[in-house]
Amino acid sequence: MTTRTELTCRCRQAALRVDGPPILSSECLCADCQAAGAILGTLPGAAPVLDGNRATRFVLFRKDRVRCLRGADHLSEHRLAPDSKTRRVIASCCNTPLFLDFTQGHWLSAYGHLWSAEDLPPLELRTMVRDAPEGAALPRDVPNLATHGLRFFARLIGAWAAMGFRTPRVDYVQGKLHGA
Repeated sequence: MTTRTELTCRCRQAALRVDGPPILSSECLCADCQAAGAILGTLPGAAPVLDGNRATRFVLFRKDRVRCLRGADHLSEHRLAPDSKTRRVIASCCNTPLFLDFTQGHWLSAYGHLWSAEDLPPLELRTMVRDAPEGAALPRDVPNLATHGLRFFARLIGAWAAMGFRTPRVDYVQGKLHGA
């Protein structure tokens, strides 16, 4: 049985469908996610993506298992630097962050706030905790990895092997985020 999940922006004009189980469910505390989360949180009407420890919740999926169902014309990208290989994709209709796309990778990271609390896949680990702000009180409910760690990369490589080492492109994002 295939698991299908529909993820929508707040106003429901943009929607993604993810098929199958996630590769991994994690929180990231890297400096880039903290910086991007702070920027995205200043957009009009945007909900915060950073928690109290400045962590960003993600659920990682194979790119070949993610489809845009509607609202591609509302999808805009934000890059911290013009030449960055990482882009955050936002539904500009309501400024909802949808996912992070490492453009040279085979996965994308959907923002955890797109799930209800009861449907969000359980947290498996935290990455890049070496970048956590001073005084952050990280629970010890899952491994808190200083960097990405072996488990993180093993899951990504396992998913890539299952894809035949292909790297699909996410070509339905055409716009650039303005005002960020």
